[in-house]
Amino acid sequence: QVQLVESGGGLVQAGGSLRLSCAASGRTFGSYVISWFRQAPGKEREFVAGINWSGRNPYYTDSVKGRFTISRDNAKNTAYLQMNSLKPEDTAVYYCAAKVAGGNYGYAGAFDYWGQGTQVTVSS
Repeated sequence: QVQLVESGGGLVQAGGSLRLSCAASGRTFGSYVISWFRQAPGKEREFVAGINWSGRNPYYTDSVKGRFTISRDNAKNTAYLQMNSLKPEDTAVYYCAAKVAGGNYGYAGAFDYWGQGTQVTVSS
């Protein structure tokens, strides 16, 4: 079992930055794929970024490439999403999710564990 707790959300002006954290319980955190998803009001949950156990070869949705960076610190059982140059369209609840190593980082249905979400609001 893995429990995930997100933090770091908030209200920021367009062009600003936030860093989200995803703290995990469990001694096997280092073996899990971690992805970030987001869901805006009235929209479906969408993939944002994913990273494998080693932290290499992260994946991003096109709309955040060059602005967001996903990373992880397995020693701290924590994953991060650094978000720069934020835009109003980035406003959403952000969720981290974990699954046993495998591909398809962007398919929400493949993830076994989810956090409760953290709200990110970007004002124009």
